[in-house]
Amino acid sequence: MSRTMEGPNPMPAPVQAAYAYCEAVTGGQARNFAYGIRLLPAGKRQAMSALYAFSRRVDDIGDGTLAPETKHVRLEDTRALLDRIRKGDVEDDDTDPVAVALADAAQRYPLPLDGLDELIDGVLMDVRGASYETWDDLKVYCRCVAGAIGRLSLAVFGTQPGAPGAERAPEYADTLGLALQLTNILRDVAEDAAGGRVYLPADDLAKFGCTEGFGTGRPPAGSDFAGLVHYEVRRARALFTEGYRLLPMLDRRSGACVAAMAGIYRRLLDRIERDPWAVLRGRVSLPGHEKAYVAVRGLSGLDARVIGRQGHGGRP
Repeated sequence: MSRTMEGPNPMPAPVQAAYAYCEAVTGGQARNFAYGIRLLPAGKRQAMSALYAFSRRVDDIGDGTLAPETKHVRLEDTRALLDRIRKGDVEDDDTDPVAVALADAAQRYPLPLDGLDELIDGVLMDVRGASYETWDDLKVYCRCVAGAIGRLSLAVFGTQPGAPGAERAPEYADTLGLALQLTNILRDVAEDAAGGRVYLPADDLAKFGCTEGFGTGRPPAGSDFAGLVHYEVRRARALFTEGYRLLPMLDRRSGACVAAMAGIYRRLLDRIERDPWAVLRGRVSLPGHEKAYVAVRGLSGLDARVIGRQGHGGRP
């Protein structure tokens, strides 16, 4: 039975505090994610915050300044913690608030915790300095670090009873995660290059003459960098279109959450498409007021209806 803050099975104070910690982490660090989950009812918002806080921990290890060997140890330690959560070995009074919150969320929702193992595997690819020859190769990485989070989120949202095609909901959630991650990759081209990382597939770079020097964030003279960006934008839009098929399967507030997050990334994609060179000048982002506007549209159902038509082949 679900535990709540009130009622016959009240949520223990340490669990409430653990969720409050995770919500503070989410509100303070999630640039786009937080705008969507604000639209959820309290229980789902808490569970999503626990997922975010755990995922943030994994990402921070991968992005930190520790030596690769130390990162590997820290990530495997985090995997061991995940195993404890999976086995129900985390008590409410554990000193790790993220573990407490995620363990409680796993009791309340059918979370496929193996998805967080996939996230750790994806971050280990970063630690090893993996590169990707083809889009099929990059998809493996994107499924680990984003598609898996989409499937975990779906376990919190649930699908509406009797929703047509609901058996494909995990597939659509996974695909929407790929769309968000590819948008992230485009947005962060300069930042990643400064850190010695190139995520775009090598055969795409070669197709547009961008191979030499791309790791420095400076495409070679004569390359068609704008063509490369537009090519990847089209790929991301196709992924969004497929992933949007998830929306009609969700309840109103869960659909609003997904529509808000997708809407923010769609607008980022629009900006990148209009000015491909902007990604080399710095991180492309939306101002807070525009994110809030997208969230309001999501809650009102406006973006959900537009996205739903796109997901079925229509046009807004």
